[in-house]
Amino acid sequence: MLPSKPGAYIFKDENNVIIYVGKAKDLKKRVSSYFAKSSALDSKTIQLVSKIKKIDHIVVHSEIEAFLLEASLIKKHHPFYNIKFLDDKQKLSIKHCEF
Repeated sequence: MLPSKPGAYIFKDENNVIIYVGKAKDLKKRVSSYFAKSSALDSKTIQLVSKIKKIDHIVVHSEIEAFLLEASLIKKHHPFYNIKFLDDKQKLSIKHCEF
């Protein structure tokens, strides 16, 4: 059972290979959204869900930590579906702001 806390989720296939990494402010709600009615999902997501055999998660303290953890895990593992879902509009950038 996933907690209702921020963190990263890791989908693995039948060979325990990481196929997708995501982030969430509420892990329970976000991960459960993948298993909603198929009509609510696009074809790429339906294909991804059909390959999921195991779900791991890492709880963090904030959405910002979840974002950084997701980026780190994607960079380290290069999950197939993260690469497949990318488009040229998505760029990772972090801006330092002083208050």
